[in-house]
Amino acid sequence: MPNNIAPEPGSTPADSFERLLTIMNTLREQCPWDMKQTMESLRHLTIEETYELSDAIIAGDMQEIKKELGDVLLHLVFYARIGSETNNFDITDVCNSICDKLISRHPHIYGDVEVKNEQDVQRNWEQLKLKEGNISVLAGVPASLPALIKASRIQEKARGVGFDWEEKNQVWEKVEEEMREFRDEFNPVNQDEIDKEKAENEFGDLLFSLINYARFININPEDALEKTNKKFITRFQYLEEKAQESGKNLKDMTLAEMDIYWNEAKKKL
Repeated sequence: MPNNIAPEPGSTPADSFERLLTIMNTLREQCPWDMKQTMESLRHLTIEETYELSDAIIAGDMQEIKKELGDVLLHLVFYARIGSETNNFDITDVCNSICDKLISRHPHIYGDVEVKNEQDVQRNWEQLKLKEGNISVLAGVPASLPALIKASRIQEKARGVGFDWEEKNQVWEKVEEEMREFRDEFNPVNQDEIDKEKAENEFGDLLFSLINYARFININPEDALEKTNKKFITRFQYLEEKAQESGKNLKDMTLAEMDIYWNEAKKKL
């Protein structure tokens, strides 16, 4: 059985990173589980770790954020180690690659380009990406992103090249327009008259316009919805607990009875 001496904690960022690389190399060479992993097998675990980091950020739990950042960093180092085994790239290549990109994408810092504000920086960023060979400003939006996040990224990238509303009241007028169109499609007298496909399209337009408005007032729609999800879960679980304490089953309770506990939850939680 291997009897390795674990490297001591580092006193500088470089020392700490070197410690992580040493541990990663040892595990990859000696641990049966780590030896078996591939980029494909790690992929779904990386997605899970990223969502756990997102949860910690939304909760504002700094200790949990620190822990989850470590988990994500481990995965990045793991992918680089696997890449080095096939001589495609190693962690040095990865670090130099992102450094080179940051330098080239920030000519207002490392060159003689002048910018006035954040919007100028975003526009320069997107224009530089096109010069580097991207065929579309939207090409960098991953196809597998959840739809809500994807809508935000699409709008941000379009804004980066100047395709955007000028005033937030214009965006709100668009929200109201889409709301009317959705209502008209989804509120006929006869339920059988609803054109589901058309109503779905109108609902998508409404969501897209709401996300656009949220961007104008600096609200992250993904964070906002997730906080509402968590709030609903907390209140609903309170409702379940109180019903159980009363010897009742939710499905046998009236909405008025459930509302009593729901309103209690809103006041207490």
